[in-house]
Amino acid sequence: AKMLKYLLFKPLGPEDLPTLKELRTAEICRVWAAACRYVRRQLLQRKAVDIGVGTFAVLPAHATVGEDEVLPVERPVFQPCRFLRKFYKLKCAKTKIPDRIPVVELDYQQIAEEIHFRRQIAEQCIHETLLFFAGALQDQKEVEFSFA
Repeated sequence: AKMLKYLLFKPLGPEDLPTLKELRTAEICRVWAAACRYVRRQLLQRKAVDIGVGTFAVLPAHATVGEDEVLPVERPVFQPCRFLRKFYKLKCAKTKIPDRIPVVELDYQQIAEEIHFRRQIAEQCIHETLLFFAGALQDQKEVEFSFA
């Protein structure tokens, strides 16, 4: 299973992140921004997106307005994969993405084409960024991981 590569049994070394070492920060940001746009497009089509460490989805919810008015709304959620939660002992809100919501994976070819990168570079950049995130979880660091 692809999420198993993010269960780290030893600290990350520079040899684990060769693509991130080669790319400039601006290039890493371009890849990540393109991945975010891909996720957003899928969410707008009522699909969930599995990024390897968990799944993004938009779920129905209710918002209370004023004294007694309740409005139906949609809220974005991120559900870390079960193995990741257990392995890193993460405390997460219990969110269940309904089975009726189709789940897709990142389309690295589409992401790469949008920013004129080679597919392999975009895929490795995203993979190593997620590895880096897993390394922060392993070190019990507080991390802010944004999909804008």
